[in-house]
Amino acid sequence: MTTDASSKTLLITGASKGLGKVIAEYYLDKGWSVFGCARSESQIEHDNYQHFQLDITSPEQVATLFKDIRKYTKHLNALINNAGIASMNAFALTPSHTFEKVFATNVHGTFLFCQKALGMLKRANSSCIINMTTVAVPLQLEGEAVYAASKSAVETLTQIIAKEYGVFNIRCNAIGPSPIQTNLIRSVPKDKIDKLIDHQAIKEMATPEDVTNLVDFFLSPASKMITGQIIYLGGISK
Repeated sequence: MTTDASSKTLLITGASKGLGKVIAEYYLDKGWSVFGCARSESQIEHDNYQHFQLDITSPEQVATLFKDIRKYTKHLNALINNAGIASMNAFALTPSHTFEKVFATNVHGTFLFCQKALGMLKRANSSCIINMTTVAVPLQLEGEAVYAASKSAVETLTQIIAKEYGVFNIRCNAIGPSPIQTNLIRSVPKDKIDKLIDHQAIKEMATPEDVTNLVDFFLSPASKMITGQIIYLGGISK
């Protein structure tokens, strides 16, 4: 991979499969240079793609990642914190280790990447962070207390980072997808998915294209005044 000051560069976590892989491939097709990372290997083969395997909850491994990325580029136009895990348990039956694992990945991972990316994001003329949340937050879904709480923390981080990073011309927003056929919801019973969709104004499953459309909106130079926003797909209602 080769980049220069004019290259559009993107770093996305959780890029080896699912929605992360779709977003990475989408921006490669648009001519971006994409850096992806995940615990697992990537199946993406492209001249402008570089993949890294790491634990996103490890400060040491994340610091090494950014050191390695700087060998390819000095700036980042966008960071997408897509990596996340979910767990469906009744609150009273949720093991402590599940709480720790979900918060480590969803919150601590997002925290580390937003913090470590600051220097490279500042080097771009205008840059943007996009964090992934979920409709489970506003819907306060039963059985998803820990997952929803972790993403609620991500939303708070998003809004405060938007205020603190605004002076550097860095915007920070969040996307809350409604159900999409990915590994994240593969084990969720169909009746629970149907019940969730019934809460939406648009009563159908979302697609990865619905997400990339919103990512396009947030990354567009025309969205230079859009920051600190959380947009849920589907038009949710309690």
